Amino acid sequence: MNINLLFRKYMVFALAAIFIITASLILPDKTKIDPNTRVYKLLETLGYEVKDNFPNTSIFGVSAKRGKSIVEEGFSTRPGGGSTNIQSKHFVCTSCHNMQKEDPDLRFNDPQARLEFTSQNGLPFLQATALYGSVNREKFYNDDYYKKYGDLVLPARNDIRGAIQLCAVECAQGRKLKKWELESILAYLWTIDLKMADLDLNEGELTFINKAVKSKMQKDSAISLIQSRYQKSSSAHFGTAQESKDAVVNLTGDIDNGKLIYENSCLHCHKNRRYSFFALDDDKITFKHLNKKANTYDKHSIYQVIRYGVYSKSGKKSYMPQYPKEKMSDQQLADLHSYIEFRASE
Repeated sequence: MNINLLFRKYMVFALAAIFIITASLILPDKTKIDPNTRVYKLLETLGYEVKDNFPNTSIFGVSAKRGKSIVEEGFSTRPGGGSTNIQSKHFVCTSCHNMQKEDPDLRFNDPQARLEFTSQNGLPFLQATALYGSVNREKFYNDDYYKKYGDLVLPARNDIRGAIQLCAVECAQGRKLKKWELESILAYLWTIDLKMADLDLNEGELTFINKAVKSKMQKDSAISLIQSRYQKSSSAHFGTAQESKDAVVNLTGDIDNGKLIYENSCLHCHKNRRYSFFALDDDKITFKHLNKKANTYDKHSIYQVIRYGVYSKSGKKSYMPQYPKEKMSDQQLADLHSYIEFRASE
């Protein structure tokens, strides 16, 4: 064979090899974890069987846009045209749930950290768990919610669809969602699922997970590490008004902290009767009334309404949900009471 021809073939082969090696170094690594990597997708890649909370998009009319509208406004456009009937005359999902991340560290149920984080990020301080990342959870309506709803929670505990329907009918005092509405809400919730940036992993931990993805070694350890950075369920213990009153006697209230609670929690629902028949404002007479009622068994006592909520009035279905201790601590109740006392005495 001609030497020049052999040389040319060798050079073509060598250049091709160099190109492939160089390209592998330059092209982005599709397996590399970045802040926007979805937690569920990474877990699936590592071999974890993710709970099937995915929407059925084969149902006519299902869309994340419609789901977002139902969550935020209580209604949406119909698949065939026009608008749906409002889901509830009393509440929308955002009455009690934040759509954004509300805990600085997803490993812990820390009400004070949540109060500070929501305040810094312009979010209300609410009774219910954030819907951000809810599709990454595996259990719902946990612990003391059985005391409130009884056997109604059983179909909801391990099923996100059951949890959404329970919330729509019982919590929101509204109508049952149609299948396409329910699946649309799920589709929307998957637009606010957990990302790796939410887990606050350090460089060493990210490197370890990356190696597990690529080498398929230590997958179980990588899965455990990822899941250790967020809660797969949300604890809820109600406590009682008397227990909180007894606890507050031995606590020193922080007036500034109480102001945050009043403005970011109480006024969220009660200012201009947004979700309530009972109006709250910034007037001294309001604080004098709240201070007078605080240690009583009256429905306007902060201890009664925070630990028990307020049941619906005769002929009216709207009510106030209570705060589990994981959402408002006894120390925060002491802070709120101190703020009310301070404003009442000004």
